Amino acid sequence: MKKFMQEFKEFALKGNVMDMAVGVIIGAAFKTIIDSLVSDIINPLIGIAFKTDFSAVVITLPGNVALNIGNFISTVINFILMALVLFLIVKAVNRLDSFGKKEEPVKEEPKKSDELLALEEIAALLKEKKD
Repeated sequence: MKKFMQEFKEFALKGNVMDMAVGVIIGAAFKTIIDSLVSDIINPLIGIAFKTDFSAVVITLPGNVALNIGNFISTVINFILMALVLFLIVKAVNRLDSFGKKEEPVKEEPKKSDELLALEEIAALLKEKKD
């Protein structure tokens, strides 16, 4: 049991888990902002065309089946905006993370001279002849 607790402690205190926890908290905070943006600004603007709050737009099918199409589209808009905000946050954090790091130059393999290539061919032919 002691080893299990030690492994769990190492896992929980790794940077990735803590980063994920912070991300969840920030995501929840942005969700309320995005919800407000969609319900208080976007839906009323789209609702001008329907002369009602857009999230209240319902399509009634035969048999008194109601499709809450306005609410569904509002939820899709909400998701797209939330995904965009989180993408921009992750992109900014990645840029800040790589900002202080120097890129190591890629070491190029030296090109073999024509003489060396010819000698390698001769060595391969001699090896084949021996075998």
